[in-house]
Amino acid sequence: MKILIFGNGYIGNRCKNVWGDDAVLSTVQIKTANDARQEIELHRPDAVLNAIGVTGVPNVDWCDEHPHETIVGNTVVPILIASACQDTGVYLLHMGSGCIFYGDAPHEDKMWREHDFGNPIPTYSRSKWAADLALSTLPNVGIARIRMPIDHEPGGRNLIDKLSKYPKVIDVENSVTIVEDMIDVFRQLMEKKATGIFHVVNPGVMRHRDLLSLYREYVDPSHTNEWITNDDLTALGLASKGRSNNVMASDRLSEHGIVMRPIPEALRDTMQKYAQKKRSDV
Repeated sequence: MKILIFGNGYIGNRCKNVWGDDAVLSTVQIKTANDARQEIELHRPDAVLNAIGVTGVPNVDWCDEHPHETIVGNTVVPILIASACQDTGVYLLHMGSGCIFYGDAPHEDKMWREHDFGNPIPTYSRSKWAADLALSTLPNVGIARIRMPIDHEPGGRNLIDKLSKYPKVIDVENSVTIVEDMIDVFRQLMEKKATGIFHVVNPGVMRHRDLLSLYREYVDPSHTNEWITNDDLTALGLASKGRSNNVMASDRLSEHGIVMRPIPEALRDTMQKYAQKKRSDV
């Protein structure tokens, strides 16, 4: 299977590194549907992965101050790529975000399903939800929503690196995505040409306390931090708006026979590999 990846960033490069010669990582800046169409016609892939996204630096608060750039990167560009895929008849898997959900879902178990409507608040979440609304109406398109990626490869986008650097951390329950598992699921979705929306999150929930406990166990026993509430985050000026905290169900992955490891198992394995990587990099 030949895969064309749009998005020369964290996720795009991680996928390319795992898939090797089966994947082509495009370096073309997409400004029109024709830009994407030319890349598709050049490489003739079996499937396209759109991993382009604007998350802001140093965090998503940047997106509220740069709404135009955010909307172009997270809404307009995915639609342009989708248009090119429709014209060429190539399957598209678009990487979405679980950050479109805030708080508890209107279900008895409070878990968000793929068919639920988002309730986004900040610019980043709204721009990702807008792309979902548009792309989910098209045939031959899959949307894979991920949530707070956790990776055994150290890096600025890795939740392990993020939380371990914060002196103050909120302790809330969330769905999360283990990157190693995510890459495998992306491949399976493209091989199956699965359409519609999928929640690519590991089963169960994780508290930030769980992650940092494993961090102290495997990486740095001397690590310390202060625990704060979600309300403290904005009250203390650590964020301009409250962050998305939610739990998501992955009903539609099960429909396609795709299984991800439970969070406790996957998180411990990932932290062990992360610690080994950190030691080898010293």
